[in-house]
Amino acid sequence: MAVCVGIIGKDNSPKYFTCLNPDEELGFQYKVLSSLDVVEEKLSSGNKTGSDMRELYLGMLYSLETHKVYGYVTNTKIKFIIVVDSTNTALRDNEIRSMFRKLHSIYADNVCNPFYIPDEPITSKSFDRSVKHIMTGA
Repeated sequence: MAVCVGIIGKDNSPKYFTCLNPDEELGFQYKVLSSLDVVEEKLSSGNKTGSDMRELYLGMLYSLETHKVYGYVTNTKIKFIIVVDSTNTALRDNEIRSMFRKLHSIYADNVCNPFYIPDEPITSKSFDRSVKHIMTGA
């Protein structure tokens, strides 16, 4: 189960942010935004072959005592960050990948909406409900 999801634009501006506990939102924003350095490092590290460039999932960016931070980058350089609770040992890597794929899919659906203004924060209530559904795994 994820405790926080952040979507960051290609210019590193936050597009969407939510957490299960609103009281801890500021701390999670710090964790998500500080993970962008690791994302940039992973994206720029070494010469990548064609097959490596298609891999959107970055894996675990870093681990803290209480949380683990995972990253995913689209071809258009939109960054998805998911923070999960470290005590959740049942959550495997393929389940994290699945969460990112679902998140990418609903993000694509949202930006294809003719009423969505490009490069603006996402404020859709249906998008928010879908993300929380993915976070809780319900």
